[in-house]
Amino acid sequence: MLGGRSWDDWIAQYSSSHRHPINCLCHTLGIPLIVLAVVLFVATLFVPRFWPIPLGLFVLGWILQFVGHAFEGKAPEFFHDWRFLFVGLRWWMAKVRGR
Repeated sequence: MLGGRSWDDWIAQYSSSHRHPINCLCHTLGIPLIVLAVVLFVATLFVPRFWPIPLGLFVLGWILQFVGHAFEGKAPEFFHDWRFLFVGLRWWMAKVRGR
């Protein structure tokens, strides 16, 4: 799945498209919102009428992603390779850990 590249290589390329402070802030907030929304969508199987909450979080998370890229002036990396959808989460985890 990694195409012969290490996670460090993927994250380094991802980081090169995420240098603008506003883009970094938008991704720092947006990525966990998207992940939380995906997890909460599972709860909609058991809690009727709960779906607007994860849907709203999901949409807000993606809006933040695209607003950030408007400031960055670059298209999201996943437009070029779908695997960057997963790299973004690893980038966020590394950032939270101070790496």
